[in-house]
Amino acid sequence: MVDALSVARDTVFWDRDLPGFGVRAYPSGSRVYVVRARGPDGPRRLTIGRHGVIGAGEARRRAALVIARVKAGEEPAAKQGAAGPANGPTVAEFAARYLEEHVALRCKPGTAKSVRSLVRRHIVPALGNLPMAGVGPARVAEFHGRLYRTPSTANAAVKTLSHMYALAEAWGAVPEGTNPCRSAVMYPARRRERFLTDREFERLGRALDEAEVRGGASPAAIGAIRLLMLTGCRKNEILTLRWEDVDLRAAALRLADTKTGPRTVSLSPAAVRLLAGLPRGDGNPWVFPGRGRGRHLRSIDDAWKIVRGRAALDDVRLHDLRHSYASRALALGETLPVIGRLLGHSQMETTARYAHLARDTIRDSAARIADSIADDIFQGVSV
Repeated sequence: MVDALSVARDTVFWDRDLPGFGVRAYPSGSRVYVVRARGPDGPRRLTIGRHGVIGAGEARRRAALVIARVKAGEEPAAKQGAAGPANGPTVAEFAARYLEEHVALRCKPGTAKSVRSLVRRHIVPALGNLPMAGVGPARVAEFHGRLYRTPSTANAAVKTLSHMYALAEAWGAVPEGTNPCRSAVMYPARRRERFLTDREFERLGRALDEAEVRGGASPAAIGAIRLLMLTGCRKNEILTLRWEDVDLRAAALRLADTKTGPRTVSLSPAAVRLLAGLPRGDGNPWVFPGRGRGRHLRSIDDAWKIVRGRAALDDVRLHDLRHSYASRALALGETLPVIGRLLGHSQMETTARYAHLARDTIRDSAARIADSIADDIFQGVSV
């Protein structure tokens, strides 16, 4: 019966004979027995075990004991031994479940790739043999400290570990309130910001024109870089752009799947002209086609290195075009909330990184206004 369950997304099937006992089925084929019960301290949710490791009959017997203990106000995890330091899952065991039942199903491909790398390259080698319930704050601090040479990776690894523990608590694999990462002190974020000036934009434009005439970059790569400059979009949003996403009449891109969900990008007349002038390959749905038939352009990094070299902008990254778009918007008087919508930010905190540019713009405007007034009221007076 349990083996026959087939689901498109994770679903809990509750037992008709034992209220509160069920099996959670995942699209990956994994099956986990779970318990839901209410005690004097409120509702509890726990994991009994994985189907295949224990059978349905044994899981039902364990569930009945856990439900009785929860209703009696006892601590089922401690008495049952489901999450104790001696016999709970190890970090490596839970990491495998985390990658299979959460990351593979809930995360976007780019995020999933990054999380898998953190888990397999850092978390499991350092902590994998330890039981989940046996990892304390001191061990996490030591793990974080060993990665001090790469602070961003260190922070990301601890945040991933913390999320593993949050799910472990929700799934009943460890007792609630035992996340050892809560007291971890992150390394200060080192944000690298580079904004193109007007003259640098001009040099970059000439370099793109030169690459178009003399070669060194494909027409698709040149078009993609220009559209990045004109929209402030993320690189992947442009490289995976389909013609069905482009509405030239409405001057908009309708992106169904971005880092922050579906969004509409307004197009300037220059961006509309750029897109209207691009060739449409027969049978290829991608705006910027790649070398393989029916494939989109995978990378423009090599083309960018050539173009930025010709423009003498060797320190500029592709992502800096997005920062420069925001910088120019602020210089033209746009507010941070508007810029957040233009860039597709889901949280205002992300846009707030440009707040210092807004202050600089206001300061420059105040200086220009005051200087203009001073010319009128201090005529012939040295100030």
